[in-house]
Amino acid sequence: MWPRRCRGGAAAGRHPGARPGGSGAGALRRVGGRRGGHDRHTVPPGTPARTGTGRTAPHRTAGGIADVGDREALGRGADEMVRRHGEPDILVNAAGVNLRPPMDELTTPDWDRTMAVNLDAPFLLGQRFGPGMAARGWGRILHIASQQAIRAFGNSGAYGVSKAGLAALTRSQAESWSRHGVSVNALAPGFVRTPLNEAVFADPDRTEAMARRTMAGRNGELADFAGAAVFLTGPGAAYVTGQTVFVDGGFSVT
Repeated sequence: MWPRRCRGGAAAGRHPGARPGGSGAGALRRVGGRRGGHDRHTVPPGTPARTGTGRTAPHRTAGGIADVGDREALGRGADEMVRRHGEPDILVNAAGVNLRPPMDELTTPDWDRTMAVNLDAPFLLGQRFGPGMAARGWGRILHIASQQAIRAFGNSGAYGVSKAGLAALTRSQAESWSRHGVSVNALAPGFVRTPLNEAVFADPDRTEAMARRTMAGRNGELADFAGAAVFLTGPGAAYVTGQTVFVDGGFSVT
């Protein structure tokens, strides 16, 4: 049901915050979702969530399927999750599609598909869940952004525009809801091996060149994002909002 080459997903969870696992995917799983690969769901229903102290919290994560590129399907999926499990306190928008044609070959359907998944869905889910979080006085929204929010990469024109828009959406949502206890932030990974980057990692010279551009001297691993993801969706981020946080080994500042 996912759009063509769509990776990751949108996930919803319950307060309080969570404890990191062995990878960035594990961190997002424990705050209510799962990203990466071709997963079409959040965590298996009934999986216990864990608090920041490591004790099992009195709430459980839940699973569901929806096509985030289809507005009607997305709305139905969100309503069904609420009907079954209640309103979420944490929303993680991690779905993404990057079709990579050269700019002069980018078609209108490819543009529309990219915007639907990468920008429209986070907006629509924010409209669905953000006001409720604000009314209850606590919430966390985390968007997965990109280096392309601030710089252009070759053959990723639509993707880069969508991620720049996502950074702006982060600020707009934060301006609206932060005074009501809802922190809204984006996490921008560095160059990391994921299904969206398979083609780039297939080129060893380019992979090594990207590693040399970081201050850390290496490309990212999924485990590098666990702590930041858990922090930004937990109680410690109460005064951190409207930010795009780069977890990239210094790539964005070189």
